[in-house]
Amino acid sequence: MKNKLVLIVAVLVGILAFWLSARYLEKERAKLYEGAVKIKVIVARRDLPAMSILKAEDLGMKSAYKSSIGDNVFLPEDFNKIKGKRLKYPLKRNEPVWWSHVDMPRGIEVGLAPMIAKGKRAISVSISGAPAVSGLVKPNDHVDLLGTFTFPSPTNPQQVESATLTLMQNVTVLATGMQLASQLGEDTTSQQAGYSTVTFEVSPREAEIVVFAQQTRGQLYLSLRNPDDIYYEDELPSVNFDYLEAVLKELNALRQQDIRRAKPEL
Repeated sequence: MKNKLVLIVAVLVGILAFWLSARYLEKERAKLYEGAVKIKVIVARRDLPAMSILKAEDLGMKSAYKSSIGDNVFLPEDFNKIKGKRLKYPLKRNEPVWWSHVDMPRGIEVGLAPMIAKGKRAISVSISGAPAVSGLVKPNDHVDLLGTFTFPSPTNPQQVESATLTLMQNVTVLATGMQLASQLGEDTTSQQAGYSTVTFEVSPREAEIVVFAQQTRGQLYLSLRNPDDIYYEDELPSVNFDYLEAVLKELNALRQQDIRRAKPEL
């Protein structure tokens, strides 16, 4: 009798755990897709080889989250535009048809890519809140990119040290979240409510530095510049506790001098 009771309790606990797990996953899924927008996109109805001519029976529709698709896919209103056009690359069944798949003129270029200067690259950094100047950084702004990193002490490998340094100065912001510089002035209230990424225009070598900085243990910060300030400060130091202790008094004295120059009456 006792064994049966234990078995029943175990089964009930298992059912309860399964139900709680399902509820948790359902809530997390709802949170993940909260506010997500679904759109209809044109897809291949079957596997299509490269160089095939697109016919009406080759194309279908499916719903997809706009955030995962982007702006470079064909929408239902583009159906007649791509009929009779040639595929440049093979397509799998149910795969969205991208502009790059179809041999046809793109027309007016949209999106981020046309905004990038030749020889430069766009790269996004996960950054928001206070590190992004309280979310006040916007496309076309110029910022300095700083990082605080933790690394093993050179004198004692068992301990760690922290240091802050300026990675890049006077970097152009191409986008904040999904808002591009070309969208400034449009009604983008929903996009301006907050963002978790900032996209910069950098050189290929600088892109490597940004990727490395993101992968190391630390935090990236932005410091916002006046739009007319193109000054580059040479030989900025790497700041740690020893440096801070050595120069803090001097830095405060220099700040007081700057204040007196700006306001001679003080």
